Amino acid sequence: MAVVRLERLSKRYDRGDALAVDEVSLTIDDGEFMVLLGPSGCGKSTTLRMIAGLESISEGDLFIDEKRVNRVPAKDRDIAMVFQSYALYPHMTVRSNLAFGLRRRSVSRDEIERRVTSTASMLGLTPFLERKPHALSGGQRQRVALGRAIVRDPKVFLLDEPLSNLDAALRVSTRGELIKQHRRLGTTMIYVTHDQVEAMTMGSRICIMNQGRVVQVGAPLEVYRAPADTFVARFLGSPGMNLIETDVVPADDGAAVRLGGSTIPLDRQRIDRLPPPGERVILGIRPEDLYEVLSMPPGLDTVGVQAEVQAIEPLGAETLLVLEVEGAADDLVARIARDAAARVGERIEIRLDRRAARLFDVASGQSLMRAPPVGNRGAT
Repeated sequence: MAVVRLERLSKRYDRGDALAVDEVSLTIDDGEFMVLLGPSGCGKSTTLRMIAGLESISEGDLFIDEKRVNRVPAKDRDIAMVFQSYALYPHMTVRSNLAFGLRRRSVSRDEIERRVTSTASMLGLTPFLERKPHALSGGQRQRVALGRAIVRDPKVFLLDEPLSNLDAALRVSTRGELIKQHRRLGTTMIYVTHDQVEAMTMGSRICIMNQGRVVQVGAPLEVYRAPADTFVARFLGSPGMNLIETDVVPADDGAAVRLGGSTIPLDRQRIDRLPPPGERVILGIRPEDLYEVLSMPPGLDTVGVQAEVQAIEPLGAETLLVLEVEGAADDLVARIARDAAARVGERIEIRLDRRAARLFDVASGQSLMRAPPVGNRGAT
């Protein structure tokens, strides 16, 4: 196991002026499951490849167990990588695929047999050891690719979107298998994905990247509930956070905004910087923090907002309401119980949980709320 530390790590390709990775600083703790999350082109895979030694480092430093490894060849870093493509040898059996890397390292035959047998049993591959990759399902091939990494017993596992080639059902089951294996092995894992569900369910912490930079680092629910800016607010969640530009208005405690003709008082203690009355801000509210009056849980501190139902999207376990609110440039989306009472075209009162509301700066998109009690370790 190992601690991986990135200090202002940057990557610039020879033909381009822009940095693909721009001064990323991050510490992945011993035994941690860190997820690098972001849209395509944000630099997450390039960062992973620099850690692996498959990309050179333009600037900054990379440490594994306090040893600077910028110029250490990939084969000497004691890491194992699982790629998006399975990268299995098609002419070899599962047994040979698992054993190949160990043979190249001159591991003894008895030790190879012990490790291959143990890993195959752990991953449920024992019945398939004499099969070749073409005779395996996609999920079985992915397990072989993972097993080829596990059998080496490395300090660090690097996984680059390993589930993206699987269908939806198989992705869910394999995701659970990866979580189980991490708990069993206790090895440091760094996992790259653009899928927020994978990030939320698998990661000890999430590092969200955009345009080559680290935007926010924290525990999954921490970054979901307290996004650092409007990018994180929109990117995390399906659908993402509702973001409505509105005005600050005077209130008894000096903290309120307007939405659809209603005044929404905010908890002043939770706001780091409250703009003066009349200034524009962005009000953020998650779809699950909006309620129909009839299905609202007891004990919530809510404010009613008048809205017209534009569309209803039943999803089985829940229903999405698309709502038009007077004075709002964008529609609101509410995630409510599956038995929605509302109808398209109907004007309803939607209840907003005011303690879940968040404010963002219009110009920068940065959160105006106080940081949560647990800090975002490793963020720059």
